[in-house]
Amino acid sequence: MKHKLLYQPFLIRLLHWEYWPFHLVYALIYPVFIWYCIRARSFFFYSAANPTIENGGFLMESKKRIHDLIPQAYQPFTLYYEAGTGAGRILHDMQQHQLAYPLIIKPDIGAKGRGVKKVNTYGELQQAVEQFPFAFIVQPFVPYEKEMGLFYMRYPNQAKGTITGIVEKEFVKVKGNGRSTIKELLLSNKRYVLQMEALQQLCAERMGSVLEQGEEIVLLPFGNHARGALFTDASHWANRELTASMDKVCQQIKGFHYGRMDIKYENLELLRQGKNFSIIELNGAGSEPTHIYDPRHSIFFAWKEIIRHWKMLYEISVLNKKQGNRFMSFRSGRQMFRANAHYERQLNLL
Repeated sequence: MKHKLLYQPFLIRLLHWEYWPFHLVYALIYPVFIWYCIRARSFFFYSAANPTIENGGFLMESKKRIHDLIPQAYQPFTLYYEAGTGAGRILHDMQQHQLAYPLIIKPDIGAKGRGVKKVNTYGELQQAVEQFPFAFIVQPFVPYEKEMGLFYMRYPNQAKGTITGIVEKEFVKVKGNGRSTIKELLLSNKRYVLQMEALQQLCAERMGSVLEQGEEIVLLPFGNHARGALFTDASHWANRELTASMDKVCQQIKGFHYGRMDIKYENLELLRQGKNFSIIELNGAGSEPTHIYDPRHSIFFAWKEIIRHWKMLYEISVLNKKQGNRFMSFRSGRQMFRANAHYERQLNLL
């Protein structure tokens, strides 16, 4: 059966700002950020937002070092490896620590979910680690079916923090009709049309499969907007109980004042009780309030939320500076951006 393309990528991008290039979205509000730099007398004031995280968590921070700050009860077990480590060494460590497939493998320095892989066999493990020209981490796959991004902030001079935004994430999935292949089902959804190149690479063996009527499968178990996941603003979930539970967790993460936690969890009620969840990522000063990417929100809403979070970032950084945490020097900041540009080029080759 020939597939008729229902959506044109150019029109999808043009009519839905959530798909616009990053710098285009931010272009008109960059002057606000420059204003905060002038007020702070530093282009890199945000490096003081989270004093225990490299560069404040803006760029080039190690995931493993961040995981070392999080109490083990709140995160998946994490193994760190230098570039060139063979699959045999990882298999040995898996046996020693009683880890089983599936596993999640990701670059130690992240970049919006690029390079993240789920592996189910030793062969897939070998293939994945051979592709990484940089350090990486290995974790057991967290089986909770739900995922959210929760933005947290706490002023250094205040006893309690707050939740400033929550995004609910829906993974890439398709439902069969008994006739169409998985590829045809993906092409009938405008959200997935833009990601077809990546999806065909990641799910190549499944593209020609035909699902039964009503059969639904998750193709990518990652809450990654750049890979087609649907983001829905769920900030209204942040009631007193959830705020208290997450504040209790975050206050145990030394030096963490501002950023977004990506959390997998069983259900909202248990999460509010501080039960059955795992922090799979913690992002610092470079975090976006990703609830802005709900398709229902306008670009004006997004700008307002970004600026609101920049204001908090500035205020937290200045307060931390007053407590003896220096801003990054101009030379160090320039080196950070150069290192990130080089790293991005490597990631793009994956």
